[in-house]
Amino acid sequence: MTEYKYTNNLINEKSPYLLQHAHNPVNWYPWGEEAFSKAKAEDKLIFLSIGYSTCHWCHVMEHESFEDEEVSEILNRDYVSIKVDKEERADIDSVYMTVCQGLTGQGGWPLTIIMTYDQKPFFAGTYFPKTRVYNMPGITEILNTMTKNWKENRAQVIDTADKIVKTLQKKGGEEASDNKGIYQNDNIRQLFIQAKEGFTSKYDKINGGFGNSPKFPIPHSLMFLLRYYKYEKDEQALNMTLSTLKHMYMGGIFDHVGFGFSRYSTDDKWLVPHFEKMIYDNALLSITYLEAYQITKKELYKIIAEKTLDYVLREMISEEGGFYSAQDADSEGIEGKYYVFTSDEITQLLGKLDGKAFNAYFGINEKPNFEDGSIPNLINNPLFSNENENYDKKIDQLCKKVYDYRLKRTSLHKDDKILTSWNALMLIAFAKAYGALENKKYLDAAVRCEEFISQKLINKENGKIYVRYRDNDSAGEGTLDDYAFYIWSLLTLYEVTFDIKYLDKAMFYIKVMKNLFWDEESGGFYLTANDSESLIYRPKAIYDGAIPSGNSVAGYVLVKLKKITSMQSIDDLCKKQLIFLEKNIKQYPEGYTFAMMALMMDYYTEGFLCENGVCS
Repeated sequence: MTEYKYTNNLINEKSPYLLQHAHNPVNWYPWGEEAFSKAKAEDKLIFLSIGYSTCHWCHVMEHESFEDEEVSEILNRDYVSIKVDKEERADIDSVYMTVCQGLTGQGGWPLTIIMTYDQKPFFAGTYFPKTRVYNMPGITEILNTMTKNWKENRAQVIDTADKIVKTLQKKGGEEASDNKGIYQNDNIRQLFIQAKEGFTSKYDKINGGFGNSPKFPIPHSLMFLLRYYKYEKDEQALNMTLSTLKHMYMGGIFDHVGFGFSRYSTDDKWLVPHFEKMIYDNALLSITYLEAYQITKKELYKIIAEKTLDYVLREMISEEGGFYSAQDADSEGIEGKYYVFTSDEITQLLGKLDGKAFNAYFGINEKPNFEDGSIPNLINNPLFSNENENYDKKIDQLCKKVYDYRLKRTSLHKDDKILTSWNALMLIAFAKAYGALENKKYLDAAVRCEEFISQKLINKENGKIYVRYRDNDSAGEGTLDDYAFYIWSLLTLYEVTFDIKYLDKAMFYIKVMKNLFWDEESGGFYLTANDSESLIYRPKAIYDGAIPSGNSVAGYVLVKLKKITSMQSIDDLCKKQLIFLEKNIKQYPEGYTFAMMALMMDYYTEGFLCENGVCS
């Protein structure tokens, strides 16, 4: 058993992220009354650090600062330090990420906040080194400056914090502005056109994707463009989507040895990823590739979807049927070490002939494409150039040997908590795969996941949804995302099985979702329930970021239920939600593509996009 020099208040937590910091010399606390009471009693500021267990820059900041005794001495002397797992507490992350974006114009993780003991922030940022690097201040400098300000200019600090909170609360008021919009068909169609034109202006004609690096897949934007093609007969929308899907697969963002997609690419060519793999990306991308296959019938998109789903079944599923959250970017403290090979390494493993073939196929040569090795990719593979989309199945045998070798070469941390919202997305992907490909193993995976959610992530006494399950423990008050995504998964299962129990469950949770989250005065759904912990403001998330917002998905499932049930109560709530979405997205519609998918499904009269409702 490992003996640790330090153990702090995170040691009894379940979050893998919090447990990673349980042996820091920093005297961390989980978010809760104990930490805030201590700060108030000792007249100290709060140092709040938010991140997640597979975050590369979170690891860097931990190693540089939170494992450092000089930094920990400052934090333990002058602050009460709180760690939050953003994936377990999306509400806290949403509030303070809004602060960071408002103060700095950007966001990311680790998220660094300094605030008063009544949770009012006055400083925000992301990663900071221990000491100043060029124009970036070091965390020691920041901490000492903020402490000095607290002692010498307290009135000014409190005034700044109060103004920030008032701005947040005003923003909340704007999000919850009057719901007396006019839902007009002509206006709605213009949003679709505007969004498509926005994507066209940013489209990378050479490498696919939109804008410059870093490039994120954002699958729901591609799903929107597929629908735009289908409904508007716009070939350009289809071509942009297919080119992007193909180039993503060709690049290193796709793991050609073990399959599955990394979170994003650091370059324009999709070659060098940020290596962490998130279950939500792989769920949404699987759905997108399946839809591309259904529309085009091109085998390549089917193969990519199958590889991605098979990766999940092989590496990311628990014995009970739930899906784990993520795999790390780092191995043994080095980013990408798990995924990178040298040409000599491959030749020694596979032999001269097979090694040469493997290296040629995946662009591995003596000149590394990433630090000391190469990321397997197909960017310069002639089989995938121009219009060619050939697939060499023989290479799979070699990939299996390299995969087995990679497993033994170094380890990869897995965040094994099981999140309701992300599991719902994965459930949807498997259900849609069954509907599109008629492979029963995918339906079995979807059904097992739904059973897992029902047994482990729902409170049997009141029917409310938990946020996460780990180590035989279910916890966290479900947010809008948990409810909306779960309803979406139930409706998808209903569409591919026609088992009425899934529709009945969806109807039950629509009522629960409305009771807990609906804003009766101004429309839209709050992120947190009306009986949840009170924070400095109650967010109402709309923007479709890495995953669709709960409000967008709520609109989407309401349209589905309206079409399925024709119930007046559902129709009324659906109309109010669509008005709310239309009103809030019209300034920048390409940032709300899932919301527009809901509007599309309501606007166009021909019904679902693909057979069996799989692409609806």
